[in-house]
Amino acid sequence: MKIDLITFFFKQIRYQVLLLLLIFVNSCLFSTAYAQKEEQYILKTVVIDAGHGGKDGGAHGRKVKEKDIALAIALKLGTYIEENIPDVKVIYTRTTDVFVPLSERANIANRNNADLFISIHLNGNKDSRAYGTETYAMGLHKTEGNLEVAQIENSAILFEEDYSTNYEGFDPQSAESYIIFSFIQNTFLEQSLNYASFVENEFKTKALRKSRGVKQAGFLVLWKTTMPSVLIEAGFLTNQREERYLTSKEGQEYLASAIYRAFKNYKLKIEAKSHFVAKIDSSQMLKDTTSILFKVQIASSKNSVNTLSESFKGLDNVEEIKINDTYKYTVGSYSNYSDILNLKKTIEKVYPDAFIIAVEKSGKLIPVNEAIKIINK
Repeated sequence: MKIDLITFFFKQIRYQVLLLLLIFVNSCLFSTAYAQKEEQYILKTVVIDAGHGGKDGGAHGRKVKEKDIALAIALKLGTYIEENIPDVKVIYTRTTDVFVPLSERANIANRNNADLFISIHLNGNKDSRAYGTETYAMGLHKTEGNLEVAQIENSAILFEEDYSTNYEGFDPQSAESYIIFSFIQNTFLEQSLNYASFVENEFKTKALRKSRGVKQAGFLVLWKTTMPSVLIEAGFLTNQREERYLTSKEGQEYLASAIYRAFKNYKLKIEAKSHFVAKIDSSQMLKDTTSILFKVQIASSKNSVNTLSESFKGLDNVEEIKINDTYKYTVGSYSNYSDILNLKKTIEKVYPDAFIIAVEKSGKLIPVNEAIKIINK
């Protein structure tokens, strides 16, 4: 009887140990499957840059200077974000009429690990009939008009001491200097263009302004930012009718609210995209495949970028994949989905909006949902 009690006792211990082990394993599987839901990418910081300032007045209308209107719109935009999306940290490059070098504006965004950089400007043109809005991403100009806008905005460096050294000999008035932008690629081009399109759509549909479209040009203020960045030309001060609109409280509120709504929509889009992994359960994650490879995409560009470029923030083994006319840059190559999820979690520390793509070994890009279905067959 004594032996039976001892045997029973050890059986109970073994049962408890097995039960605890089972609970632990299930807990690990559950947390692995759904941890991504708790650690989704959240757009946390935006830097708002009011163009020009201080001794640099920018474009001139009959009654106002660009620096003053840009600051008024920037402050209203920041207020809208702070009041309606309080979890987002708003940082300004300036809040008063002071001069801030173009390079320092980018440095402010980089130091604060901003998720988005918005530079607000007003346009000017020799033709006083020109009017409307346009939003730029960093790139090589495709028209003389785009080049002219960039030259005007880049001339702000002429107010800086020793600008030639600080900007590596760049001359804002020399068309030849802009050739440099054909070699300097924007790894956040796709995200920048996405936000720019949101802005122009809001200007057109809600603020009821004439949209001159989304464009690219070589703006020094966007040159060294390490996040999606845009430069917004909110209207022409050289057009008397538009100048009246831009100087009015109502006009400034309409423009600021349009940029705010674009920000809100952009934020929702990129955060929703990262929510995809919350739908993956443990059975999907633990299966393997040899016909499909999962990769983490960190950037894209219209032009090829050296994978050893410092733009990739020291990441090793960056791979370039050309899809149609776009170059995509990825890290990692796994046939096991759980492995790529773990890698994505690490990559998000330096590329918060990184996301997973699925590529057949033939090189064809396929939807991740479809790839997972193939794995589960």
